[in-house]
Order: sequence, then structure tokens, then C-alpha cells
Amino acid sequence: MKHIVVMMIFLNINYGITSTSQTVDIDEPHTYTPPKHYFQTSSFDEADLDDDVVKNPLDRGPYFDISASRNVTALVGNTAYLNCRVRNLGNRTVSWIRHRDLHLLTVGKATYTSDQRYQSVHNPALDDWSLKVLYPQPRDSGVYECQISTTPPVGYSMTLSVVEPITTIVGGPDLYIDTGSTVNLTCIVRHLPEPPPVILWTHNGEEINYDSARGGVSVITEKGDITTSYLLIQRARTSDSGKYTCTPSTANPITVNVHVLNGEHPAAIQAAHLQRSNLVLSGCCCLILLLLSLLNDRWSAVR
Repeated sequence: MKHIVVMMIFLNINYGITSTSQTVDIDEPHTYTPPKHYFQTSSFDEADLDDDVVKNPLDRGPYFDISASRNVTALVGNTAYLNCRVRNLGNRTVSWIRHRDLHLLTVGKATYTSDQRYQSVHNPALDDWSLKVLYPQPRDSGVYECQISTTPPVGYSMTLSVVEPITTIVGGPDLYIDTGSTVNLTCIVRHLPEPPPVILWTHNGEEINYDSARGGVSVITEKGDITTSYLLIQRARTSDSGKYTCTPSTANPITVNVHVLNGEHPAAIQAAHLQRSNLVLSGCCCLILLLLSLLNDRWSAVR
């Protein structure tokens, strides 16, 4: 019996030692450090991380700032800019491509076309990579794409419209006005990036003097996206007939013929003009027939 009790005590002592050693192993502090890429999604306390671990925000890669307009309108001959704003570009490259012929125009800051009117302009402060087009012409209108050299490449398309200013006078090229009525010449200027600073009116090549003794002559100009200038001549006289030209300082001039009628009918005047034109045309035809006849006689004599 004593041998059994001694054996049980010995087993209990061994069991206690074994249990104690296992408990110590479990309670020892961890030395495991997770990989750095886990920091993007894990919930580790930043205070517990080593100071030499660099913690970067999640990198979404390069992308376009689409706040700028996709449509750009430029005036013929005036430098055009297509602005492409790229965020998080990193070590990628920005290129410009013309959709019309899929021609590569620029890569980075270098021009990759023989047409040196195309240039790349980089503004680091704004992350802008602009395509500069010198002396644009209507044929330069079309779609251009700003492209980032990712895999696969990503692009942002913009449309360039190159327009030429247009000047028109309502009702031209001939206006017929009754004596004593008011002449209202309306000159409209379209497709300008900004209103023309000055619009000059002339009568038969001479600048109109609004303070002349004749009186009753005034001009009203409304500036905006479309600029309109109204030349008003009250109590029209026959001496007010002639060529009136509207000349915007930044656009082409336009001329209208004003006929102040003194009891005449516009149809009669137009008929007279048509008769004179027919006479001139008939004279030209007779001259051509005469020349052909002379040439034919000379050819017959040679044969």
C-alpha cells in the first residue's frame, strides 16, 4: 500500500512540472511581425509598429482629373491649348495622339511629329500636360487623346474646334430704303474668343463722323459671345446711299450697298441692274464669237 501511495505522489509531481512548463511556453510574448503590405487593410495599432516601417496610403495609380472641359474652341491663327491634368503619374509617361490618323504627336515633353506646331507643355504645380497647337487651322479640328502609359494604356479624349470669325450684315448685300425713313444696319460678329475692342463703320471708304452737322447718325454696340453693332441713320436722304462697311478690329470686314429711294420701286432698280448685267454678258459673248471666227479663218488659211 505504501508503494502505491509513493507512486501516486511521484506521478502528481511530474504532472505539475509538465503543466507548469507548458503554461510558460503559451504565455511567452509573440515576436511575429506581419508583412508590410498588410498595413493597407489590417487593424494593427500604429503605436505598436516599428518606427522604421513606412506606411503609405493606398496607391490607386495614375488617373485623369476630368474637371476640365472636353471641348476647346480656338480662333484660326491663335494658339490653342488642350489641357490634360493627370494625378499620381509616378514614373509613367503622358502622350498625345490625334484620332484622325492615329498620329503620335508628343511623348512626355518631346514632339514626335514633323509638324512642329504641336508641342507638349508640362506644369508640375498643376499636374498639367497640355498640348499646344501653334497657328491652328480649320483642318486641325477633331478629337485628340491624352494617354497614360499604363498597362493597358488609358486615355482621355478632347475635341478641338478651330473656327474663323464671321462678320455679316443683316439683309445684305443690297438694302433698299425709302427717303425719310430710318436706316438700320446690323453688323454681327461671331466666333471670336472675346468681343472685338473696336468696330469701325465707314461710308464710301470714309469713317463715319457721328458728330457731323448732318446729325441723326448713331451707333449702338452690344458685346458678348456674339457681338452686334447697330448703325442708325435717321431721316435717310439720297446722299446717304452708297457702300457701308463694318470693320471689327479682330475680324474680317463686311460691306453692304444701301440704296435710298426717292419714289422709285426696288423692283425697277433691280430690273435696271439686271438689264445692265445682261448687256455686259451679251457684249462678252459677241466678243468671244468674233475671236473664234477670226481664229477659224486663220486656221483655214494655214491649211
